[in-house]
Amino acid sequence: MDVFTIAIWVVTIVFLIVSLVKDKAKTKKALKMALGMGKGMLVSMLSIIFAIGLIFTILPPEEIAKFVGNQSVIVATIAAALIGTITLVPAFIAFPLVGTLVGAGVSVVPAVAFLTTLTMVGVVTFPLEKKEFGMKFTAVRNGLSFVFAIIIALVMGVII
Repeated sequence: MDVFTIAIWVVTIVFLIVSLVKDKAKTKKALKMALGMGKGMLVSMLSIIFAIGLIFTILPPEEIAKFVGNQSVIVATIAAALIGTITLVPAFIAFPLVGTLVGAGVSVVPAVAFLTTLTMVGVVTFPLEKKEFGMKFTAVRNGLSFVFAIIIALVMGVII
């Protein structure tokens, strides 16, 4: 573990102890609620991890890298951005996934486009966002997010 992770654990434990000292009943109630929420998310997280594992079994990262490598950077970047736009994967799974793809030889620009649209643009969540924020806001936010995702990918390609 790195120093940052250890620091987060230490701070968390300190605050948990402070909370227990201040109000033991509320702390226990909060921990039970958090455990229940974690159990509820566990099925979703495991199914996403399983799906990614299945996809990598059928299409190994090396094959994806070969396919993407045969495309021009612009075509690969736009294709990766479109796939990221319609995919709903939590960031804590997306980062290792993109790391695997880059490690297999996928260019940084399409990988960053995929990751950025994956976390910034939401076709899957569009109906909920439209309901909560309205059509105009949702369309403008998603459109700008897509454009900026491409720009970020291109800038990262220059930097890295």
